[in-house]
Amino acid sequence: MDPVTLETDRLVLRAFTPADADAVYDACQDEDIQFYTPVPVPYRRADAERLVGEKLPAQWAEDRDYTLGAFRKDTGALVGSYCLTLLSRGVWELGYWAVREQRGRGYSVEAARALCDWGWATLDVHRIEWWAMAGNTGSRAVAEKLGFTLEGTLRSRGIANDGRPHDWWVGGLLRP
Repeated sequence: MDPVTLETDRLVLRAFTPADADAVYDACQDEDIQFYTPVPVPYRRADAERLVGEKLPAQWAEDRDYTLGAFRKDTGALVGSYCLTLLSRGVWELGYWAVREQRGRGYSVEAARALCDWGWATLDVHRIEWWAMAGNTGSRAVAEKLGFTLEGTLRSRGIANDGRPHDWWVGGLLRP
């Protein structure tokens, strides 16, 4: 599938381009993004360049992971990264991270809602899952505002960038 562009009242969601590498690099220097997401640590400029120049375009082409950058309409600033990833037939995972300076303004709810709405309308989706390391209260707040039901805590579900196992929360959102 070719990348799409989505718009909300305050945001434009579009495919990342090589011109976004610096903004992605800067955002991924945040300790919370490095702890709660699977980005490489340390995060190098080459990681951002490879992500926006090679990895994300390939995932769109393979129809398995649709990642969009969210940018403010008023300033053009990067707000965050939002993706739907195919888990199994009809089941997709919503993933996201937000730039530290853009948190707490409702942008993640706005961007994630637009992406989920696009998924419901475009993809064979009957369920969207949300996964987050237990303790990531910001991510959980976004998921709850989107209507996800917290379905449980999986003990020692995954190894984080700190090398230790951590519990994970999982939630689900069913087709409206």
